[in-house]
Amino acid sequence: MTGPGDHAEPADHADRLPVPLAARIAGAPISWGVCEVPGWGHQLPADRVLGEMHAAGLSATEFGPDGFLPADPAKRRALLDKHHLSAIGGFVPVVLHEPGHDPWPAVKQALYSGFTTQADLLVLAAATGRDGYESRPELDDSGWRRLFWNLDRVRARAAELGIRACLHPHLGTMIETGEDVDRLLERSVTPLCLDTGHLFAAGGDPALVARQAPDRILHTHVKDVDAALAARVRADSLTYHDAVRAGLYTRPGEGDADIAGVVAALEGNGYQGWYVLEQDTVLDSDPDDGTGPSAAVRAGVAFLESLP
Repeated sequence: MTGPGDHAEPADHADRLPVPLAARIAGAPISWGVCEVPGWGHQLPADRVLGEMHAAGLSATEFGPDGFLPADPAKRRALLDKHHLSAIGGFVPVVLHEPGHDPWPAVKQALYSGFTTQADLLVLAAATGRDGYESRPELDDSGWRRLFWNLDRVRARAAELGIRACLHPHLGTMIETGEDVDRLLERSVTPLCLDTGHLFAAGGDPALVARQAPDRILHTHVKDVDAALAARVRADSLTYHDAVRAGLYTRPGEGDADIAGVVAALEGNGYQGWYVLEQDTVLDSDPDDGTGPSAAVRAGVAFLESLP
């Protein structure tokens, strides 16, 4: 059986020429409405989603939720190869704050069941332990200490297997706001997945984080935000799910999250990681070919490629 232990340690590529931004744009199944949350919406099959990713000009993807790609490593690799895509890693929500709960077994299982296609990027979220992303418990200082201790332990254990881990701020998780991200940067050594949409929607400033902490950013999820809808989510006058359905996440460049400022700050500081177009959406039925999610992703690719 192959597994994460088959990955080599990341090499030092400091002597290599920088990789152009256009070659570092990837996709995520959530842009086609494929989500781990029960009842999220109509779920498209992997064959269609991956085909539309390739048609949009993407060369790589994150895994998506359990069950989206085949569990068998050979079948997973064959499906990705069919659509000329590589896999870069996956999103794994995990409970880090609960007393007596060890998150590592669940993370290790996710690594061995999914990270067998030369993908080496583990995108963690500090899950609440509740279904969905509508609320979260409050933590005292001991709870925060436990969360960051577990997070750094998971990062270290993953690194032993050749996997790079980062923490994804996400609405409805234990790390969502700008204050939460500041706490992460101060109290943990785990790198950040800068999700421009989730952080902005929670009231944070992703461009400021990109300027102030570029060395802590390992990975980037790109989504723009309708600020008015985000304000309604923060005020509890609209659920997160309904906000996404209503268009919370706009095409990059058409919202309020200053994607151009984020990219300028990162590229100006030598960032060589991925920009994953992750324009979360909710589908009610199959969209027509070439419209809906695929059109939005193509627009996102064109926007990123247009940036100086």
